[in-house]
Amino acid sequence: MGHRMRTAIQYELGGPEVIRIVEADRPEPRAGEVLVHVRAASVNFGETKVRSGVAEVGPPPFTLGSDLSGVVEQVGAGVGDFAPGDQVYGVFLIGTYADYVAVPAVNLARKPAGIDHVQAAALPVAALTALRAAETAGDLRGRRILIHAAAGGVGHLAVQLAKLRGAHVLATARADKHDFLRGLGVDEPIDYTTHDFTQVARDVDVVFDLVGGDYGKRSLESLRPGGLLLGATLHPGVTEQDARDRGRRYTWVSLGTEGRELDRISALVSAGHVRPHIERTFPLTELVQAHELVETGRVTGKVVITL
Repeated sequence: MGHRMRTAIQYELGGPEVIRIVEADRPEPRAGEVLVHVRAASVNFGETKVRSGVAEVGPPPFTLGSDLSGVVEQVGAGVGDFAPGDQVYGVFLIGTYADYVAVPAVNLARKPAGIDHVQAAALPVAALTALRAAETAGDLRGRRILIHAAAGGVGHLAVQLAKLRGAHVLATARADKHDFLRGLGVDEPIDYTTHDFTQVARDVDVVFDLVGGDYGKRSLESLRPGGLLLGATLHPGVTEQDARDRGRRYTWVSLGTEGRELDRISALVSAGHVRPHIERTFPLTELVQAHELVETGRVTGKVVITL
């Protein structure tokens, strides 16, 4: 006992400045848990909402962070899949902004071969969400899919999965991100600052909405009759009934956190089908600045914290 570590904690809800880096005791893995020495963790847009209190996870104090990549330090009773020294990545809701985290073994998978911890930490929450959306959409061969916020963390992975499945991809993003999107295979980038996407994107089969609010409702106009709207935001702005009233379908995409799904993502990454884009990395000591950047909503790909 007596091992100390750094962890990021907030004692109150608010802006990025409420985050503090403090010393704490290193956790001990319980039965079914794995103690991971964290090498990298990412910042998801949703975590800025938890930090500010827009998304409620219970009262502070708490440590944010949902993704991690690192090395197994110790395993709890009954864990047979992992051993000390294994390189792993996965999801832990919430608390990955720390040097060591005890994570349920079912939430972890072996880190994909050929990528480093920074790239691996960018994947879990975003890639699991994108994979769930692609699978909910069903057969995408030759179908038209519109992805909102396509250059963002979930969006840029959703584009890659949609193209892999044979879709014709339309995507909303600012003009300065269009070259990036074309590089991912987007067929029709749309600048939402100069065009009303509902006028440009017509008769699409599927919309994946990563913006929410007003975008949800407006997206119904882009769908063909019977088309599917997939939502993955805190405030979708639309209900299943709204969609039915317009002769469309709506499904909210929930996150899968099982290690088995992560194994499938690892296979896609190792085969070169999916690649996370990292806009910037920050050390743990600059987590406040990382949150400020992510909160702008202008990040291309992901922001990753290194430990």
